[in-house]
Amino acid sequence: MSKSVARLKSMRKVAEKIDHSSKMRTNIPAGMAAAGPPLGPMLGQRNINIAAFCKDFNEKTANIKQGIPLPTRVKVNSDRSYHLVIHQPPASYFLKQAAGISKGAMEPVRETSGKITLKHLYEIAKIKQQDPPLEWKSLKEICTMLIATARTCGIEIVKELDPKEYGEFLEERKKIVEEQKKMLQEKREAKMLRTA
Repeated sequence: MSKSVARLKSMRKVAEKIDHSSKMRTNIPAGMAAAGPPLGPMLGQRNINIAAFCKDFNEKTANIKQGIPLPTRVKVNSDRSYHLVIHQPPASYFLKQAAGISKGAMEPVRETSGKITLKHLYEIAKIKQQDPPLEWKSLKEICTMLIATARTCGIEIVKELDPKEYGEFLEERKKIVEEQKKMLQEKREAKMLRTA
């Protein structure tokens, strides 16, 4: 009988150590955390003081340009306190900024939305290496990951880039994007006519 009681006591100790805290993963624009949707309801579900969280997040991201999407991890404790971890912006954001585009390709393999050099890729990899999930990975592994992300965005990686030629390429690309937007708008209008 005493052995089973001892086992129950040891099991109770193990059960007390289990962490039932809530974890939240989301992207929040730097310096623009507000109580409204979508952030407010997400915080409200986890019983976090929304005003205090927004103030804390905006203070921590005050030195970053406003509007940059920041992947944020929030661990909520049982006493309604939280642990906030803010990562570097997503790789796709850095790649689009380096290529000078605002939108990736609609058909990534068939069309090229922009171009970057290997130097750009290396610099982005050095920045992304500071992220907690990637800090133990080598630069080579991070560069491989960035090449795959660039491919899905329709960004081509080249050794050298002539600024004049690339400026012409971007002008042509703007025309293509405008045509794509018109086609999408026509499809939406046709769909609305069918459903009405």
